[in-house]
Amino acid sequence: MSESSATLHRPAEGFFDRARERLTLDVPRALTDPNAQGARGDLDLNPESWVKAGVKATKPAAVLVPVIDRSEPTVLLTQRTPDLTTHAGQIAFPGGRIDPQDESPVAAALREAKEETGLTPMLIEPIGYLDLYLTFSGFRILPTVARVKPDFKLTLNPSEVTETFEVPLRFLMSPANHRRKTRDWNGIPRDYYEIPFGDRYIWGITAGILRNLYERVCAG
Repeated sequence: MSESSATLHRPAEGFFDRARERLTLDVPRALTDPNAQGARGDLDLNPESWVKAGVKATKPAAVLVPVIDRSEPTVLLTQRTPDLTTHAGQIAFPGGRIDPQDESPVAAALREAKEETGLTPMLIEPIGYLDLYLTFSGFRILPTVARVKPDFKLTLNPSEVTETFEVPLRFLMSPANHRRKTRDWNGIPRDYYEIPFGDRYIWGITAGILRNLYERVCAG
């Protein structure tokens, strides 16, 4: 059995221990410096399209990747409302722009999660950042992987989130469920990942971050 397979066979402690070994809360310079190395994201699959489209990702943002500490861990996701200005109606992680008053990207991710879903920071243990994820929509997203105690109660902000749901971590971390697709974006072909789960369509930025979670924590 490979090390990554063993991790998924002891899903709770195996995943969290591995995440602590591989991730840190050191803020990458590339979050605010476009010339710094270390950014990932939509450009991974579309380096030529990125240049052709003239995309500039300049808006620092943070999202929370909430892994629920159940006997079989799950990941909490949100369904965004259909009238938002960006990524309306899509499945997403709690998160948003980093405000000047936020002490860190972690603080921004925790604030946004509380504002969107009512998830209290007292139940959240931040573990570390994934790779900085640049998007075609102009954001520089720093995802925070966190362990969340399962005894939470949510109060959704209806102006941002219509519902939340959980997906088994084992399913999301199986590369067999990561499909690479192509669609038109402003006249330019764009490749992206999708991870369908039942009638839930996880794709784009959310699927890309989950793929990065697999590569950073579960692969190899």
